[in-house]
Amino acid sequence: MTEPQKDPTGDVTATATQAPPPQDRLVQTRHTATIDGHEVSYTVTTGVIVLKEESEKRGEKEGEFEGEKPRARVFFVAYTREDVDDPASRPITFCFNGGPGSSSVWLHLGAFGPRRVQLTDEGDLPQPPFRLVNNDYSLLDLTDLVFIDPVSTGYSRPVEGESAKAFHGFKKDIESVGDFIRLYTTRYRRWLSPKFLAGESYGTTRAAGLSAYLQERHGMYLNGIVLVSAVLEFSTLEFHHGNELPYVLFLPTFAATAWYHGRLSPEAGSDLASVLAEAEAFAIGEYAAALMRDAQLTEEERLAIAAKVAHFTGLTPDYVMRGNLRVLDDRFFKELLRDQRRTVGRLDSRFAGIDRDAAGERMEYDRSYANIQGPYTACLYDYVNGDLQFDSDLPYELLTGRVWPWSYKEHENQYVNVAESLRRAMTQNPHLRVFVANGYYDLATPYFATEYTFNRLQLDETLSNHVSMAYYEAGHMMYIHVPSLAKLKADLAAFIREAQGPGA
Repeated sequence: MTEPQKDPTGDVTATATQAPPPQDRLVQTRHTATIDGHEVSYTVTTGVIVLKEESEKRGEKEGEFEGEKPRARVFFVAYTREDVDDPASRPITFCFNGGPGSSSVWLHLGAFGPRRVQLTDEGDLPQPPFRLVNNDYSLLDLTDLVFIDPVSTGYSRPVEGESAKAFHGFKKDIESVGDFIRLYTTRYRRWLSPKFLAGESYGTTRAAGLSAYLQERHGMYLNGIVLVSAVLEFSTLEFHHGNELPYVLFLPTFAATAWYHGRLSPEAGSDLASVLAEAEAFAIGEYAAALMRDAQLTEEERLAIAAKVAHFTGLTPDYVMRGNLRVLDDRFFKELLRDQRRTVGRLDSRFAGIDRDAAGERMEYDRSYANIQGPYTACLYDYVNGDLQFDSDLPYELLTGRVWPWSYKEHENQYVNVAESLRRAMTQNPHLRVFVANGYYDLATPYFATEYTFNRLQLDETLSNHVSMAYYEAGHMMYIHVPSLAKLKADLAAFIREAQGPGA
């Protein structure tokens, strides 16, 4: 083993056996895109920034610091518009997806970036090979964009000697993403820019947590937060014995799905709006009351409730009765189209899958995820290594299970709930606005569950109009449906301008 060498001052110097400290690696390229009929010139910065933490001296007085310790390489892709008078004051939006374990590829190449993956207009799988096309509905004409891959997703990894597990948890995830945002904002002089967050799915959980963390830890006040397919209260989604909320809150989306696939009787309504209005009223009223009474129900009352649940879900009264009036999401995916030997998607219930075993209890795969996995994977690799000139031999982790088990130790003996973090941030910064995008056919984070959360946010009445919601006739990733993508762009354009205040 090579011995370390000392310089004349006695300090130990690096040897051939010591690895050099990790370095940032950044690549810049220039491009143009057509957005809303106008040509936009922009610069893309692609690469990894080494995220560091202050470390205390060992054996010295408490509170003394020896410097910054590298912890992780965080991969990002940043888009900045070129033809602006004052880049430092231009809006900037930090974007990420969820999982946990998801990269930012979905919002990046599906919704907000200047290039998007081409699916069919309905969002179905096209025939390979796949293509990236110009995104006419990109947000780059309105705001600069930074797409962040949390540690262990995309090309982001812990540095040598650091444990990936340390980043795989609720609290550390918020801190590491928040610290990256602070670092980027400082290095690229964006502290005086109007600032936005945009998260999808678990990324909305992260965004709500970040709203408080950025504000309280780093003094960073935001203008707006975009929540795409939101989940802030996990009690609304977890089908645990004794938790009745999901049975109530999923029912309207079960009804939308059954209506879409033609499984409802004509009496249920001829259009989606009327079906949902009746389903919501039944769910929050008679159905919720029945589940609370449960054993007190007479047999006649139980049969009547089962018939109504069947009426709205397209299932049979007998099936509902055998489930004790409760329809699990996993069972619904499999049961609705069982007689056709088909399943319905979780991320987007418009799409039907094919299982080998039509008698099984649960679907074998989610057709709505299979529709997007291949196209997004191929286009990401080609785009980053080609147009953006960032070469890497690492696997790009689009959606990985490597982050599991995910730690929720801060929420032991309770459901995760970040709604209060968001309320606190909105109260302390009364200019903060929130936009929520909901897909009617989203059976991962149903819109009625999101409404339930925000109805109980307990914002002061002076802030009640600072939350706006929009709805789309697609699923969890509503932007794969081109008409919904166009509507999402129009809705977000209005929100971004409003969140900047007069004169924006």
